[in-house]
Amino acid sequence: MSESGVVLTERRGNVLLITLNRPEVRNAVNGAVAEGVARALELLDSDAELALGILTGAGGFFCAGMDLGAFVRGESPWYGDRGFAGIAQRSARKPLIAAIEGFAVAGGFEVALACDLIVAAKGAKLGIPEVKRSLVAAGGALLRLPKRMPYHAVMELALTGDVLPAERFHQFGVVNSLAEPGESVAVALELAARVAKNGPLALIASKRILQEQFDWASADMWEKQREISGPVFSSEDAKEGASAFKEKREPVWRGR
Repeated sequence: MSESGVVLTERRGNVLLITLNRPEVRNAVNGAVAEGVARALELLDSDAELALGILTGAGGFFCAGMDLGAFVRGESPWYGDRGFAGIAQRSARKPLIAAIEGFAVAGGFEVALACDLIVAAKGAKLGIPEVKRSLVAAGGALLRLPKRMPYHAVMELALTGDVLPAERFHQFGVVNSLAEPGESVAVALELAARVAKNGPLALIASKRILQEQFDWASADMWEKQREISGPVFSSEDAKEGASAFKEKREPVWRGR
């Protein structure tokens, strides 16, 4: 395990567990947290032995959002081109799972939404209550949620600032899996194992296509997809995947 104090990283095989570690302020995001998350994502993407990451919080909750005290003091919770919490504008190239306990509200929910998959404990509270403090959910929720939930449901969340249980977001499809309280990381690790057995180049390419295709014009989308997927089809791993299937054995990925 490596530590920056407010953000911890731990290798679980080929999975990097990233933990927000400010339980005394419910893992609220200040400048140090933003930098710690950004560095953890850089580690995830640069290490060929890591297939994906899990992002969670210490102390029985995920994240309360922006540290308002630090904000009033003039401290920025943004980090470089990664944006809020070191993740909101630019996440990892590799897949990332959010494992939520207790609550993920305001910027904390936006951190989870910057991940690719979400596991949440039953009863955990999720929402964007920024309007209650005359703030705006500008860390990605207002941009991402309309693509993942019905318009009027998102508008109600944004305008009332009310929070909802994880079960409701599971019904909307925003939360992939529900876990018993205290078990979100364990369930996330099970999900990670299903992802990590697949070809690393294919995982990165698939994630990139799904994220970028919203901006593609119909006339261009096939060519843009080909630009990303083509190198994967011609890779050593693609040949290995086909050979392993034919030979009825588990593939050995090389990441090339």
